[in-house]
Amino acid sequence: MAIDKRAGQPAQQSDLINVAQLTAQYYVLKPEAGNAEHAVKFGTSGHRGSAGRHNFNEQHILAIAQAIAEDRAKNGITGPCYVGKDTHALSEPAFISVLEVLAANGVDVIVQENNGFTPTPAISNAILVHNKKGGPLADGIVITPSHNPPEDGGIKYNPPNGGPADTNVTKVVENRANELLASGLQGVRRLSLDAALASGHVKEQDLVQPFIEGLADIVDMAAIQKAGLKLGVDPLGGSG
Repeated sequence: MAIDKRAGQPAQQSDLINVAQLTAQYYVLKPEAGNAEHAVKFGTSGHRGSAGRHNFNEQHILAIAQAIAEDRAKNGITGPCYVGKDTHALSEPAFISVLEVLAANGVDVIVQENNGFTPTPAISNAILVHNKKGGPLADGIVITPSHNPPEDGGIKYNPPNGGPADTNVTKVVENRANELLASGLQGVRRLSLDAALASGHVKEQDLVQPFIEGLADIVDMAAIQKAGLKLGVDPLGGSG
């Protein structure tokens, strides 16, 4: 792989995104009916896009959240849905949209306390820990485009096994979400954010610390510490 000539240098002003504009586009821009580039399309367990490209806007997330709510109900998943987000600019508005729809559908939602961020494995861990106890099954949603650029957004669904949803699940969600988009969101249940938070369906919990503490059970921390490794971290547009 070729090394970029600007590797190791600070970002320039021209590299930065306009967060206010991107957030406005999330709410203002709408997908064009019949335009395949504007449709919901799941890849590796999730849908990714950007508000400015008309493929990650409020309507997409409302439709996807409704489709997930319907699918989990059809499959008898009645436990909590753990919802996490990363630090990409579009993650916060998408997170709000998801809460509004899930609460309106009567889904119990658990989020990171103090409006915090969660890495995807923390959500997977929370699902597995909950389901190991028995009782109604839990699943999860992660608002992240993973390593994609800062202007992108993404939403992933994790079923009760904690891992990425496979195609027999994502295809159902994708098809239903696109049906809802085509209908002008008829069938989407939604509360205001204030009503969602007051509904009793949204609860906070520390999802990160148990995940961090559990790493010591599967990772040889002492071996890593003794190895003398020097690691560089690239936040990758917010996914880190």
